[in-house]
Amino acid sequence: MIHVPAGAARPGATARALVLATHPAPAVAVTAVATLLAVAADVPAGRAALLCAAVLAGQASIGWSNDWLDADRDRAVARADKPVVQGDVTPRLLRRAALLAAGIAVVLSLLLGLVPGLLLLLLVASGWAYNAGLKRTVWSVAGYVVGFGALPAGVVAAAPGDATAPWWLVAAGAALGAAAHLANVAPDLEDDLATGVRGLPHRLGARVSAAAGALLLAGASLVLVLGPPGRPTTAGWAALALAAPAAVVAALSGGAPRFRRLAFPAVLLLTVLDVLLLLSGGATLA
Repeated sequence: MIHVPAGAARPGATARALVLATHPAPAVAVTAVATLLAVAADVPAGRAALLCAAVLAGQASIGWSNDWLDADRDRAVARADKPVVQGDVTPRLLRRAALLAAGIAVVLSLLLGLVPGLLLLLLVASGWAYNAGLKRTVWSVAGYVVGFGALPAGVVAAAPGDATAPWWLVAAGAALGAAAHLANVAPDLEDDLATGVRGLPHRLGARVSAAAGALLLAGASLVLVLGPPGRPTTAGWAALALAAPAAVVAALSGGAPRFRRLAFPAVLLLTVLDVLLLLSGGATLA
């Protein structure tokens, strides 16, 4: 039987902590959305796999940089959900992992070509800028709007030929990104304010942020349904039906603390389902 000395890291704890520090739910959701869009845009299988790996590396780098740069803040408010606070991983290791993943994302993205590569890396740069200080300003939402507007543009640009993403896809991505920002910040508003973070949601307040997030969700879904040429498909109407409960959860998050941690997963789930319905409806993305 192996005994672990008091204060020593538990076997496997560091590996698990590194996975948790990537913020796996949003990382996987964003990667899934990018991969599904690549399928819808007729990106060849090999390039789609490369794109998937590039986006996942970029998302991992954003998650690791977030927990590295916020380590002191998270300790100050005793964020028990953060591996660095639990002592299972050090900020130094998170910094190394973040920089390595960012380097991998740069290489893999540029292998897709200059234009798609730079567009995909705009999402990574936006995430790093947010973590590095943009979150403390009134422009905190800008990183999400720019990054998630650039993501579908980069995916479509990776398709053969001179493909360009339609306006409605970029607009929906930007709106969903803004909604994700408002929902993601909601559960931590008080902790953020206590450690000097005053981004746009903090300045608007919980109720206004929740209402804005709900409107953005509804607006993004409307754009995805009504934006493509031709009459809306059955899948499109289904997407609108799915948007309703997600928007309700987002709206309730402003006044009911128990709903705050549901708002962000609702945005992620709605985004993935919207893309799946977009696929099933046969919308042309280029």
